[in-house]
Amino acid sequence: MGQSAATAEVNLHLRARAEDRRLIDQAAELVGANRSQFMLASALKEAKTVLADQSTIHVDAETFCKVMDWMDAAATPAETEGMRRLLGAKRPWRA
Repeated sequence: MGQSAATAEVNLHLRARAEDRRLIDQAAELVGANRSQFMLASALKEAKTVLADQSTIHVDAETFCKVMDWMDAAATPAETEGMRRLLGAKRPWRA
């Protein structure tokens, strides 16, 4: 597990059952991390997954084809500006 170059700024506390702590410690040792490093990396990975899932859209085949046709078409000036704005936006997990 890689360590972040930044110094931690806040403390996070939680309670766990002894058997859960042993399981976490065993997994952390296998990847060469301490308990805190392992738990933080795992929590961050799950947080990113949850946030990414919020941006997934499920549609039927007809709607999918319409979206694909729209994506294949040249971008309008408004769409180009919107993309610039989105690319410059802060990612929720890097707040």
